[in-house]
Amino acid sequence: MGRLKTMPPRIAAAQPKLGAASGDTRAQDRERYKVKPWRAWYSSTRWHKLRRQILKRDGHTCRQTGVPLIGKRDDPDAPVIDHIVEHKGDPVLFWDPENLQAVAKAWHDSEKQKQERARV
Repeated sequence: MGRLKTMPPRIAAAQPKLGAASGDTRAQDRERYKVKPWRAWYSSTRWHKLRRQILKRDGHTCRQTGVPLIGKRDDPDAPVIDHIVEHKGDPVLFWDPENLQAVAKAWHDSEKQKQERARV
């Protein structure tokens, strides 16, 4: 019994969400939606269902690197559903499953961004 009292807790304390310290993130989202109304699509039930469908279709594996997509939120191996062709607010491209691929956050935030900047 004494041994249990000296063991550290198994669950770490919850960490604050990124951006939470900078104020009301809902207000920030509303401002983003005014500039780019299609951003709200990412919060829809339809998007969340489609996202799960794409992850299942791609076997929870990054289509670009082969890395298993098992990470959480900001982990390098966290799943990101990527639009192969930028949709730029076009609903047909946004919702097309053939225009979507499951990728690792690390790939999306580095290689994909380089590709998009090169096209501009």
